[in-house]
Amino acid sequence: MYSEMVTTGALLYGDCDRLLSHHPSEKPVAMQLGGSDPKHLAVCAQMVEDAGYDEVNLNIGCPSEKVRQGRFGACLMAEPELVAECVAAMGKNVSIPVTVKTRIGIDNDDSYEKLCGFIDSVSAAGCNLFILHARKAWLNGLSPKQNREVPPLKYDIVYRVKQDFPSLKIVINGGITTLEQAKAHLQSVNGVMIGREVYQNPYILADVDRGFYDDNSTTLSRLEVLDNYIGYVQDRLRDGYRFNSMARHLLGLFHGVKGARAWRRYLSDNIHRPGVDEKLLQIAADEIRQRVGVGAAS
Repeated sequence: MYSEMVTTGALLYGDCDRLLSHHPSEKPVAMQLGGSDPKHLAVCAQMVEDAGYDEVNLNIGCPSEKVRQGRFGACLMAEPELVAECVAAMGKNVSIPVTVKTRIGIDNDDSYEKLCGFIDSVSAAGCNLFILHARKAWLNGLSPKQNREVPPLKYDIVYRVKQDFPSLKIVINGGITTLEQAKAHLQSVNGVMIGREVYQNPYILADVDRGFYDDNSTTLSRLEVLDNYIGYVQDRLRDGYRFNSMARHLLGLFHGVKGARAWRRYLSDNIHRPGVDEKLLQIAADEIRQRVGVGAAS
């Protein structure tokens, strides 16, 4: 599991305890950092390891203007030596893996030779795992949302990187919406990252253990997942976390099931009300049971 990106400035000068806090059930978990100062990244990587994370990931893929103004994200693909310096500094400070998530190119500077030069420099500094979003990023003219959709996907480029760097672990990302697609990609790369589809339809992960790891244990129904999540919410509320920041991630839980629209509407209309807690989720779960039955919500 990967956390949302956190900037080095936020960790160094903000509420680092809150930003680094995570629940035992989330492990193994990686923290993604945004930054370009090797010294700052080294300190923050140590903070991440001390907080119990299993991996620290450097974001070299975000194309937003705000990120670019802070001199981190995808714009750093144009500075492979600096990225290598950052990775080396982080690696010297921690024992957990230091990984990099990036694009296959930026703007018109998107030749395969440039991508290989970037990977060659950064891997020499100690990065053995690259997550490659199989689109290039347009730093000018496209919004972050458009950058996730408009540049064409070029999975063959990621496959070629794996062929040319066989000793590296290459994880493919971008536009993957089914487990069948993931299995097909695994014929050519070491791993698959699914982002937006998991957020929109989290139950897609229900059969991952069975389909990829030969785990024959019973798959939890959506309602059983919800029951478990309610326990998680109770724990995190005691730690001071906001209910709505956790409940909003459940909007897509019943995607594709009768009653899903009512579920989304109920949560959207109520999770921001003052004083609400996990009882709201229990009420919503009872509503789903009445609408579709326990078996239908699996």
